[in-house]
Amino acid sequence: MDTENKSASLTLCLGDTRLQHLPLTKERITIGRRPHNDMVVDHPTVSADHAVVVTLFNDSFLEDLNSTNGTLINGQPVKKHFLQNGDVIELAKYTIRYHVPPGVSTAAPAIASARRSAKIRVLSGPGAGRELVLSKPLTSLGRPGVQVAVILERPQGYCLSHVEGQNHPLLNGKAIGASAILLASGDLIELSGTQMLFKLE
Repeated sequence: MDTENKSASLTLCLGDTRLQHLPLTKERITIGRRPHNDMVVDHPTVSADHAVVVTLFNDSFLEDLNSTNGTLINGQPVKKHFLQNGDVIELAKYTIRYHVPPGVSTAAPAIASARRSAKIRVLSGPGAGRELVLSKPLTSLGRPGVQVAVILERPQGYCLSHVEGQNHPLLNGKAIGASAILLASGDLIELSGTQMLFKLE
């Protein structure tokens, strides 16, 4: 199977000992102490559900799931981080290295200057009327531990993807699936009962 060779991967090590090599062949990879995680890091300072790596197209990003002791990448504490080839994730005494094989192109977090500007307008709930300009390559929506979705800017446009929670976000009244979906101006997003309008300008 050459999918492994063409996929980015995570390698879990303790010191010089390689414990697990995991190709990122699915959209969501969980990391934590509990055995149900895709990558199990068995250490008391690692949270039961510590972090998640979400892969959309050829891009991967890590999100810390409000872990007790946090997540370091290349020595810096992070909440959300676009993974780049060679990044080292540190959890307790363990390291997880992110590797992208040669020939796999990933989008840099830098955004082209000629991009169209996009906004989210909150239509219901406590933040009704508020507008959020999507100025970053990755915007997280929702409440951690309940329901989280992300809007990721790609060369072909803005994509919505489910990250966390039992219920998937609704797009124009229908639940989105496991894969990222391209947004169009005027799309209605519903997350944790809050309705939002996506607008391109």
